[in-house]
Amino acid sequence: MGISIASVIILLGVLIFVHEFGHFLVAKLMGVGVLKFSLGFGPKLVGRRVGETEYLLSAVPLGGYVKLLGESESDHVSPEDEKRSFSSQSVWRRIAIVISGPAFNFLFAILVFAVIYMVGVPTVTSDVGGVQPGSPAHAAGIQEGDRIIAISGKAVSRWGELAEFITQSGGQELVITLTRDQAHFEVRLKPELATGKNIFGEDVETYRIGVSSSTNTFIERQNPFAALWSGIVQTWNITELTLLSIVKMVEGVVSPKNLGGPILIAQMAGVQAKKGVMNFVFFMGLLSINLGVLNLFPIPVLDGGHLFFYLIEAVTGKEVNIKWRERAQQLGFAILIMLIIFVFYNDILRLFEE
Repeated sequence: MGISIASVIILLGVLIFVHEFGHFLVAKLMGVGVLKFSLGFGPKLVGRRVGETEYLLSAVPLGGYVKLLGESESDHVSPEDEKRSFSSQSVWRRIAIVISGPAFNFLFAILVFAVIYMVGVPTVTSDVGGVQPGSPAHAAGIQEGDRIIAISGKAVSRWGELAEFITQSGGQELVITLTRDQAHFEVRLKPELATGKNIFGEDVETYRIGVSSSTNTFIERQNPFAALWSGIVQTWNITELTLLSIVKMVEGVVSPKNLGGPILIAQMAGVQAKKGVMNFVFFMGLLSINLGVLNLFPIPVLDGGHLFFYLIEAVTGKEVNIKWRERAQQLGFAILIMLIIFVFYNDILRLFEE
């Protein structure tokens, strides 16, 4: 329990800081005054003013905020500070400040994954762990313990590469080079189309040869440039999967009961922390992407809602009517509260089911 509490405090603290620091840094770079930088909402626990900015630690650790000079319509801004006011900035500068929070979450994930790839990632080898009777691999003579080293002249050493070649074969004949008892030989086979389940439980057709991987792994380390590119690819893939999961939830393929709140995050953070630092860091990167995606939703109280109004302004050349924005903010706040209640409800149900 202690590990879960400590790990979730570190996890949320880092992710909230990264997000709000994005807003803070870009605002500062653009010469906009920053009045408050808070980790958490609600009553102030501790705080310190440095220059014009008050740095706060607040009571409710479920988010944070950066208070900008002239951000609200009701803010009083002196004539000499008008140029430093958020509201006096061009719409594109305001968009840059707002989008920088989610952008920093994605950048943080890229760096996290890059570090993981440099430290080393356990990778499944191309060793055959099992052969399905009656499959193309069985008919071609492939056996458990064989190591596949090339497919149609292209070298492979990871199981992921092997699976990708077979999936993209289109059913065309493949020449598979194997090693067995230190001897090299080739076999020819045609992958067959089979029906399986994807991660959402849907039936999908894919090409297979009827082999399964072994438990053999090796630690793969990358140089900084390759690791950075891998971090970008990993972040893109997880972002794409996150968006697809939301679409599947809307379609009814994925149950909303899979959504989790702070309790589930705390449990998962504790589990990953026990598995090791790299597992915990990977989970942090994964959650950072989810935070970035969530904040881009066009819900008025989130960054995405502000971006929506600013994009309308950029297209029309006119600010959205203040009354419409206020009503949208109220609706967005209500939606967010309902979502928070729902995920807490899911968390509590899971506790009773355990």
